[in-house]
Amino acid sequence: MKGALPFFATLLLFAAGAAFRAAAIDDTAARTKALIEKGFDMLYELKFEEARHQFNTWVKANPEDPLGEVAIAASYLFEEFYYQHVLTSEFFLDDKRLLGGIEGRPDQGRTTRFREAIQIGRGQALRRLHADSEDADALFALTLATGMQADFAGILEKHSLESLSLTKEASGYAKRLLTLQPDSADAWLALGAANYIIGSLPAYKRFFLWFGQIRGNKRLGMEQLQITAEKGHYLKPFAKIFLALAAMRENQEAVAIKQMSDLAARYPDNPLFAAELARLTQRTTKAGKFEGE
Repeated sequence: MKGALPFFATLLLFAAGAAFRAAAIDDTAARTKALIEKGFDMLYELKFEEARHQFNTWVKANPEDPLGEVAIAASYLFEEFYYQHVLTSEFFLDDKRLLGGIEGRPDQGRTTRFREAIQIGRGQALRRLHADSEDADALFALTLATGMQADFAGILEKHSLESLSLTKEASGYAKRLLTLQPDSADAWLALGAANYIIGSLPAYKRFFLWFGQIRGNKRLGMEQLQITAEKGHYLKPFAKIFLALAAMRENQEAVAIKQMSDLAARYPDNPLFAAELARLTQRTTKAGKFEGE
């Protein structure tokens, strides 16, 4: 027994050391994950440089993870959307702009940096997916990256056919991800946005797209957006923005007010949410006054 005691003591010390190292690894992973979460929150607060600082710090700690570069690309796209007033009711309620793109051209500097980050992130994700076809992180990165490329091509560069092709590709990645992880609520944003935008196209355009197996359904799109708006993670606020603006188009004021109220409460430093909520409230008040008369 005496000889066994040192052995058991050593075993306990080894187990304690392994547990400590595992806890340290988990703690480091949690801290670095928080960088991405904080970065996305800063995007929704319109603090683009600060968001990129968080994402770049993540990239240094996780150089092989495609999410970092894809998040950096998202910061440039979101910033360009802000300067082009894309995520506003003024833009979204105008069919010519929503379905045809911005007036003018996107900023060249942001365009270059967006493309650089997307290229790196997509390359990393595709390599991981080639090694493991069921890599959920790679599929999420590709869903987000390809969806953003579709937005950039369609809204900022006005290349509608390229945008539709990328939209179809992004939807394919999203479906594969949801098959592997049904609780990946962020993936529903790609499907919902695609269904809503394609469903908003004129009937004759939808008819021709049908032959390319590209279909849309506005009602289904809003239901899918609702999933991300309720249960999403990184993309939950973006889904709320999209859902609110879509609801305005469909005269669903209660849905729009609920989403914009949530956004204005969570991100008080973003003046866009408060401004849109004020417009909605005024619009609803006027409608109620006319009905009362």
